[in-house]
Amino acid sequence: MPKEKKVLKVGKKKQVAPAPVDPEIQKLKAEKKKIQRSKSGSFKKDNPLFESRPRIWGIGQGQRPKRDLTRYVRWPRYIVAQRRRRILYQRLKVPPAINQFTKTLDKTTATQLFKLLMKYRPEDKVSKRRRLLALAETKVKAAKAKAEAAKGGAEPKETVGTSPATKKPHFVKFGVNHVTHLVEQKKAKLVVIAYDVDPIELVVWLPTLCKKMQVPYCIVKCKARLGRVVRQKTTTCLAITSVGKEDLADLGVLTQAIKESYNDRYDEIRKQWGGGKLSLKSQQRLAKRQKIAAKEGRISRPS
Repeated sequence: MPKEKKVLKVGKKKQVAPAPVDPEIQKLKAEKKKIQRSKSGSFKKDNPLFESRPRIWGIGQGQRPKRDLTRYVRWPRYIVAQRRRRILYQRLKVPPAINQFTKTLDKTTATQLFKLLMKYRPEDKVSKRRRLLALAETKVKAAKAKAEAAKGGAEPKETVGTSPATKKPHFVKFGVNHVTHLVEQKKAKLVVIAYDVDPIELVVWLPTLCKKMQVPYCIVKCKARLGRVVRQKTTTCLAITSVGKEDLADLGVLTQAIKESYNDRYDEIRKQWGGGKLSLKSQQRLAKRQKIAAKEGRISRPS
């Protein structure tokens, strides 16, 4: 049998430790490299106008800039519905009975109106309870005085309801049924209707009734603002039946301005149709067609 060749294992050579480097020599080398880079042009000097801001990767740091994510939001159904309804009212032909609710009261008159309405807010539960307790106490006192006067043979004096604390205050009326009844009885001096009632059929007939009964009416923004006046979330309409002596002049001026804007223009408003507005895409498409047709000479451009 052939003899196996012996393989000699060569061990690793021991590495010699590097000689200690002088820090001054390192500085000189670094300066030399800087000079070489600046000569070659690859080295860029720091611009003092733009400060470097290194990103920090800690928690809450290095955040992306804010973006408008409106298109990616999943909106609630009622918001989607009201946006679609608004677009439909713009595209389709809207009859005058519904279109009249787009003609709201101007800002200056509306500010004066709500200033007056806030003076006559309905009383809250606490103040109403206090008034009724005071009224009950005065009634008890009057009954006692009447009984004592009957014993003595003198005629009793009527004192119930004369005190300002027990007298029922003036305040605005709200609710469709209540306001309708007041208009039919001709007790309402001014009717305020919200423009965004849903469904609109709840109040679509109210302007016609006000016109027939010769009661001034107006349409304002919005049902939530009317609701704040009467301590509710929303309300469809309000009616003013009476005010204090100090506010009679203001009410007269407001009523006259509103009558000129709505009651006197009723026949004009009931002939105005709404909607029929094309979308931006459709407008651009039509403009493009007209431009092509004008180029070909089919449509003569106005001089």
